[in-house]
Amino acid sequence: MSIDKSLRRKNSLQRARNVLTRGERILQLQKDDRWPDGRSPYGLPKVKVIKLVVKKAKKKEEKAEEGAEGATPAAGAAAAAPAGGAAAKGGKK
Repeated sequence: MSIDKSLRRKNSLQRARNVLTRGERILQLQKDDRWPDGRSPYGLPKVKVIKLVVKKAKKKEEKAEEGAEGATPAAGAAAAAPAGGAAAKGGKK
């Protein structure tokens, strides 16, 4: 049985890898100035894999929204009203 498209992860091919390809290792060595010209691509030295940690930005967005609501409460209420009206119209279909 297959998984539904709505439940499938969007970034299934973009997971953290712990092994680099030969080309990626050569590029990393060139960036670190550890790759001499004319070197054989075989028997490469080890290259440390740096894992990127992506932090959630929800907290920052919520703080920005709170700051905007505090500065102009009427603008925040006006922006919330059309969004609620659009959701109500969509539910009546």
